[in-house]
Amino acid sequence: MAQANEGDEVQVHYTGKLEDGTVFDSSEDGEPLSFTIGENRVIPGFEEAVTGMEPGDTKTTEVEPEQAYGEHREDMVMEMDRDQIPGEVDPEVGQQLQLRLENGQTVPVLITALGEDTVTIDANHPLAGRKLIFDIEVVDVAEGSGSPGGSGDEGGNIVTP
Repeated sequence: MAQANEGDEVQVHYTGKLEDGTVFDSSEDGEPLSFTIGENRVIPGFEEAVTGMEPGDTKTTEVEPEQAYGEHREDMVMEMDRDQIPGEVDPEVGQQLQLRLENGQTVPVLITALGEDTVTIDANHPLAGRKLIFDIEVVDVAEGSGSPGGSGDEGGNIVTP
């Protein structure tokens, strides 16, 4: 069977949980997640956990914040004047908004506090600073061009312990 390596396209089912058991994401009720190892389309700790697995393999892995969405950064929490919020928006704690940067790019932000004349927003990813726990099942591995072993005609990859 093919082991998942750099350049391979993998399909996995997963359930992501927080340390208290709260599920924040899962593919179990739908299609498996498909990505190519090494393209940085998933968090580094998830990609690292899948590397070396084969179809049918399952594992539970813990991913520290540095290998997920990073630490929660206080410099990404800002207080702004209420009059900077568009008039059609009635701000509430927990509400998500899009903040338009000077370069035209938009960033999702979460309202975390309301003052008389101010709104506090947090531009951190909602999972920043959190240890994540994933239950992973590899469904399929398709050898890619960047895979050790070249064309795949060599009969397998050599893996050192």
